[in-house]
Amino acid sequence: MKAEAPILAAEGVSLRFGGVRALADVSFEVRPGEIFSIIGPNGAGKTSMVNCISGRYRPTEGRILFDGQDITRTATSRRAALGIGRTFQNLALFGHMTVLDNIMVGRHHLLRTGFVRGMVYWLGGAQREELAHRREVEEIIDFLEIQHVRKAVAGTLSYGLRKRVELARAMALKPKLILLDEPMAGMNLEEKEDMARFIVDLNEELGMTVLMIEHDMGVVMDISHRVMVLDFGRRIAAGSPEEVMADAHVKRAYLGEPDEAAHDDAEHATA
Repeated sequence: MKAEAPILAAEGVSLRFGGVRALADVSFEVRPGEIFSIIGPNGAGKTSMVNCISGRYRPTEGRILFDGQDITRTATSRRAALGIGRTFQNLALFGHMTVLDNIMVGRHHLLRTGFVRGMVYWLGGAQREELAHRREVEEIIDFLEIQHVRKAVAGTLSYGLRKRVELARAMALKPKLILLDEPMAGMNLEEKEDMARFIVDLNEELGMTVLMIEHDMGVVMDISHRVMVLDFGRRIAAGSPEEVMADAHVKRAYLGEPDEAAHDDAEHATA
């Protein structure tokens, strides 16, 4: 049976800022329908990689393919229209707007009614279109269990709820691929458990492919199908969670465990 084509592929991606190398010849593929996590120490290049995928950065070398199309030079707004949504490590909500309005922003690129029809709102199709989008947003609100804050001003919510609203806005894009940049950072245990459940559900029930950066290794190993490890901008391992955790390079670079060969040499030297 022919293997399914990847939904996302990075081919030899390098990124430099002047003399600083953020990424060095990174290649990987994300398969449709999987949860793919990128882990690594601080400064490893994880967010730089996501920024290259979303269009915020343009790789110095290499290319990025989405659904078989080269999007390396495609504008960020166009990538959203193609089906790439994302959340940010630092919250990027409109704090003065309600939860409902923040999520509706995520539907903006899906609006089809033009300016002229918008002027005759009640006679044209704009009202029907807005109501249809509102129904979809209400379904997302129910899915993420934030009905009780739907009319609240986003800036007044707890941190955990704001992270959930940001996820809702990314989901409102109806993405094929959703990029989650540390979705559980700063959360308490209960909030992390809820967020992990929502990520699994949107993957399994809604069919969204997930690429996630996350520092909580327990969450990564529990919900990821495959994991890639970056260190100093380079890929040092990739595979199933079990394979990655057993990799000697990962133990040394990410978990801080000593290199076994070096440890054996030291023992022989002192014997």
